[in-house]
Amino acid sequence: MSTGARPAARVALVVAAALGIAALVVVAVRTPWVVLPEPPGGSTEPDPAAGLSAAQLDRAEAFAAALRPASLLSLLLGLAVSALLGLTRLGSGLLRAAGDRVGGRWWAQVLLGVPALILVGRLVTLPVSAYAEVVRHRFGLSTRSWGLWLRDVVVSVAISAALTALVVLAVLWLIRRAPRTWWAWSGVAAVGLVFVGSFLYPVVIEPAFNRFEPLPAGELRSDLLALAEENGTPVRDVLVSDASRRTTALNAYVSGFGSTRRVVVYDTLLDRLPDDEIESIVAHELGHVANDDVLTGTLMGALGAGAATALAGWLLSWGPLLRRAGADSPGDPRVVPLMLFLVTVGGLLGTPVQNVVSRQIEARADVHALDLTRDPEAFIAMQRRLASTNLGDPDPPAAWHWFFGSHPTVAQRIAMAEDWQRLEDQR
Repeated sequence: MSTGARPAARVALVVAAALGIAALVVVAVRTPWVVLPEPPGGSTEPDPAAGLSAAQLDRAEAFAAALRPASLLSLLLGLAVSALLGLTRLGSGLLRAAGDRVGGRWWAQVLLGVPALILVGRLVTLPVSAYAEVVRHRFGLSTRSWGLWLRDVVVSVAISAALTALVVLAVLWLIRRAPRTWWAWSGVAAVGLVFVGSFLYPVVIEPAFNRFEPLPAGELRSDLLALAEENGTPVRDVLVSDASRRTTALNAYVSGFGSTRRVVVYDTLLDRLPDDEIESIVAHELGHVANDDVLTGTLMGALGAGAATALAGWLLSWGPLLRRAGADSPGDPRVVPLMLFLVTVGGLLGTPVQNVVSRQIEARADVHALDLTRDPEAFIAMQRRLASTNLGDPDPPAAWHWFFGSHPTVAQRIAMAEDWQRLEDQR
């Protein structure tokens, strides 16, 4: 590291720490750590079986036993490939070879090398993904043809490669234009990009995989829109996704914010659930809207992205790390594989924190659904139906759930609904 670069690197580290602390403050303040008061006599102990039959439990456990090792293997393989490409000269060599085909300009190395790096990583994990799809077919959860599965893989890789290449190109341009302050400009851009991404995702990315139609006119549509109006939630319409082309799973979600906010239900819900259970699911999603959960997640992501960018500014000023990756300076395009490795590690380390927050937010949305519908029986029936259809483990291993679980377990959600009913009975 040059003498002039040391102060800038120290500033980057200080800014990274400050933004990281700010992100933790937002997490502490915006996360609903207590979503329901404890009822008299104490909270209900979650039933590990969640009211499912022995056959349903056996099927869910068999599915989890078949899929968990594949999920873990895919994660470890992806991390290993990223480390191999980012911490050795293999990645920089691949990047240079890709760029040399069109003259070797730095921007050509990025635009062609980044897709090549992403493709290598995806090809390594592709057999594991194929095995997971076989498992989903065996258990009746996937309806995709292998042609559609491959099409989804190709589209996913293409979108990821294109967006990543453009972002890396912009970052490297900033590094070359402002070698001491690039991380600050990149951090500002990253914050803006997170907000733009959340806004555009429903209208740009989601249509690449599914078709959406307004829920047909009828009693259910009227009831759902009335539910939204009662909730004071600005939802223009409820959309139906053609999820049945790919899965038998039951799901609904809310995405976007502002004019792109929308509630989406899988078409499988309409075929298999009674109206009161569908209303319970949509009420849960309306809870996310009412509590601005998408905006909160976006704000947390923006602060995290800013902190990560500043931290990268410090790490990429460390000469030994650059040399290990085969790069001469942060502006050398051969640094790109190292950048991607740092992003991979950062995402992995942030996963349990994100999921701790997510579980609390989802629990609050559950309470919101109960408050809105006043129908705990429908909520509990819906949770059991989702668990049996989606083959969710009602009581997964604690360590696995802590790291990977984005929602409370089915057993926890049913116990919470029972506590809600007990509190209502006391009023």
